[in-house]
Amino acid sequence: MKAGKLVYVIDDEADICKLVTHELARYGHQTQNFRTGGQALYALKKQQPDICIIDLGLPDMDGLNLVKQLMNNNSMGIIILSGRDSLTDKVLGLELGADDYISKPFDPRELVARTNSILRRLDKMAAILNDSPQAQQASFDAWTFHVSTLTLAHEQGHCEVLSAAEAGLLITLLRAPRQILSREQLMQDRDAAFDRCIDVRMSRIRKKLEADPKNPRLIKTVYGIGYMLTTDVIWV
Repeated sequence: MKAGKLVYVIDDEADICKLVTHELARYGHQTQNFRTGGQALYALKKQQPDICIIDLGLPDMDGLNLVKQLMNNNSMGIIILSGRDSLTDKVLGLELGADDYISKPFDPRELVARTNSILRRLDKMAAILNDSPQAQQASFDAWTFHVSTLTLAHEQGHCEVLSAAEAGLLITLLRAPRQILSREQLMQDRDAAFDRCIDVRMSRIRKKLEADPKNPRLIKTVYGIGYMLTTDVIWV
């Protein structure tokens, strides 16, 4: 992971911002703090961070709405840092595209570890885009996955954009078609928000790939083990 990443901390609690900024600075990261979602959105028009840490209880908007708006940018990591600790909020946050969910009160060292984990994964994705021109496109069933843009193109013409987390998971499946992969093999960051992280991300991919996500045909669940891509893949 390259040093000196830019992190936006979006939280209306000054003490939280100060604590997070101090811990991230110890690892060489730069930070900018914002008290509202509107301030962060304005700053994003001028400069894009490598990752955003977002509180859900912002004074001007629900943090989940901010996450939804930021999902138009698939190269940026998102961590939700919130006092809302319900399973519903965690699942919804990940379904909207957040990479991780950390509940308050939190251990600052854990936050830094998870931030670094996501940044490493984003660096690996960038390396794939830059260093593998010979394998930039995977065709399977009626779909073509374009690595350079993290998009799925259907033969009938419509496209779906994946987040970096979704794309990394799909690439792992595409590199091992017709093989059962365990959750451990599919897990790209060991500090996942909670045990259902892979299942939630897989659900998001199925909603984009499958005609009937509740009865998937392309990505099968192998109960007690993991998942399997059921079709052949051609990389070009």
